[in-house]
Amino acid sequence: MPRAFSISAADIAAESARTGGDHDKFDFSNVLKLDTVALRPMGSRDVHLKILAVSAEHNVDHAILADTINIAEARGGKIYPGNSAVGEVIAVGADVTSVKPGDVVVTHCNGEPDQYGFPLRIWAYDQPESIGWYGEEAMVGEWQVLKAPLDCGLSLWEIAALPLRAPTACHLWRRALGIYRVKVGVEKRARLNVLSFGGGVGELFLMLARQQGHRAYFCSGSPERREFLAKMGIEPIDQKAFNRFKSRDDVKAFSAHVRKLTGSEGMHLVCDMLRGPVFEAGLVVAAREGVNVSAGWQLARECTYNSANLSVRQVTLDHTHYETIEGCKAATELYGTVFKPTVHKEIYAFADLPRCMHEMFLNTQTGIPIVRVATTLPASVQSLVQK
Repeated sequence: MPRAFSISAADIAAESARTGGDHDKFDFSNVLKLDTVALRPMGSRDVHLKILAVSAEHNVDHAILADTINIAEARGGKIYPGNSAVGEVIAVGADVTSVKPGDVVVTHCNGEPDQYGFPLRIWAYDQPESIGWYGEEAMVGEWQVLKAPLDCGLSLWEIAALPLRAPTACHLWRRALGIYRVKVGVEKRARLNVLSFGGGVGELFLMLARQQGHRAYFCSGSPERREFLAKMGIEPIDQKAFNRFKSRDDVKAFSAHVRKLTGSEGMHLVCDMLRGPVFEAGLVVAAREGVNVSAGWQLARECTYNSANLSVRQVTLDHTHYETIEGCKAATELYGTVFKPTVHKEIYAFADLPRCMHEMFLNTQTGIPIVRVATTLPASVQSLVQK
């Protein structure tokens, strides 16, 4: 059986007891453990993958800490996580037509869709019976893979950073801009001020904004990421200069800084997490008729706000989840032209996945973290590792 990382409710309970529930003392390797997994038999529409590389995702941190919901317990006691991967097709079922053995593909994590194609659940997280891609091999449906654009100009590690994040950024951008245009037409305000706080999805959101001619601002505590995006014309703001918004005075100072940057107008579009310390900061700097969009549960699950104040300012808060399958396909077309992600300076070994996830939790990485799973890569991607 192939090796794969798993998270069990029993290990979460043991680590919580050991640390007294203090997440800062959690040893992630005591919860995210290398295991084996039995793959289901191949069906006629299935694709058998050898996993080449994966990116670390924040929902795995949530699963390890059970800080929003104990998803391992809810899923029957154990999950095999991993929502984003690049893989090589080993074999296909008799009715598969879109890929063949030897193809390199990217995954998407859509689970059960609603009537409009948006997922109710996420693969390898809350979708029942799903097995994720933090493993050596996987068996998935044909609908879960897309051919990787190996000629897009990105390295293999950069491609591995995008399967989950790029569709999310596209979805956020489409909604943020669409909602704003319901209120303010192009003829009244053509060029917008767009802000995102540090993170992989946020930086891609700003790449879309910049590509369409808007002023884009990246507020991050990572000097490496700020420098990388500044080369694309995305203006940097050092989040640490405002003490990561720990106090009301820090938020006020940030608001004054943004007013100075934008001629007192503020940010028309803000991409944050609608929670945690950046929540108030994002609301304070929103322009009239502004839109604040969010995806993910990184810092908390609950938020409160002054609805009367936002109503007077015509500010809209919009929560999103993940993209449709069609949206994932469209996002893949933008690899290398619009999307050129930052990648953390260390490419982690497969065995180091728990450390990778812990360093993501600690917010010490210089870009999107990538884990190399396969020791031997197919010839089609070997040149991409050198970039």
